[in-house]
Amino acid sequence: MKNNEVKFEDKLKELEKIVDELEKGDTSLDDAIDKYSKAMKLAKECSEKLKKAEENVNKILTEDLKEEDFTVE
Repeated sequence: MKNNEVKFEDKLKELEKIVDELEKGDTSLDDAIDKYSKAMKLAKECSEKLKKAEENVNKILTEDLKEEDFTVE
């Protein structure tokens, strides 16, 4: 992980904070639009990170140290 890269957990906390603020309904329309846009960006980044993690977990190393997709037969 790069030093300036925000951790998944921090992105998730920020996303939750934005959702809480939007649910209160006391923000201006312009502010709500900005918060919504930021929330969607964070949600996309989190989703991509989870997908990549899932793909990595679903791989196994063979005896000759090659990665293969894990399947149950």
